[in-house]
Amino acid sequence: MSTTTVNISAAQVKDLREKTGAPMMDCKQALTEAKGDMEQAVVILRKKGVSVAAKKATRVTSEGAVTSYIHAGGKIGVLVEVNCESDFVARTEDFKELVHDIAMHIAASDPKFVRKEDVTKADFDRERDIYIAQAVASGKPQHIAEKMVAGKMEKFYEEVCLLEQPFIKDQTVSISQLIAQKIGKLGENIAVRRFARFKVGDAGETVAVTKPTEAKAE
Repeated sequence: MSTTTVNISAAQVKDLREKTGAPMMDCKQALTEAKGDMEQAVVILRKKGVSVAAKKATRVTSEGAVTSYIHAGGKIGVLVEVNCESDFVARTEDFKELVHDIAMHIAASDPKFVRKEDVTKADFDRERDIYIAQAVASGKPQHIAEKMVAGKMEKFYEEVCLLEQPFIKDQTVSISQLIAQKIGKLGENIAVRRFARFKVGDAGETVAVTKPTEAKAE
């Protein structure tokens, strides 16, 4: 039984690298695995990034950078701290670009928390109670209402949690996936530690600090 060999051109590898920012060798391997299919190669690289990120998630991130971003004629400002494992990575253009993109995203999308686990019990219970009341009011039995609420709570997380939000520059990628891609490329764990968002005229700024030791709200 013969196998078909697909020749991967340097131009294809270059194009995939420009699309994903992944190393050249990883791009070539992904294209080979995808038999030259560019979209499938992108999926392969994203999965690889998530896999690498999961393996490195427990590693200590004590270096990094604090970056500011001012938007809309000085009406909105953001400070964000993103951590990595070494000062070497913190000084790379890839890491600096990631931190800038996250700060810009926070300015535009106004998240309230860093991640799901940071959502307070009060916020979680309030939203859940509202969704249950809406479901019951529509005539659904309690057990059906509970299932409907689960889906709405995922949407709630996507709206208020930074890591769950679709990246403003690429809606097909969440912020957590964007970070995972950089982890796969840079080879170090990367984590958003905290951020503050200020808007002229608001009663108070949004300040969010990740709390990794807290249990996830369910």
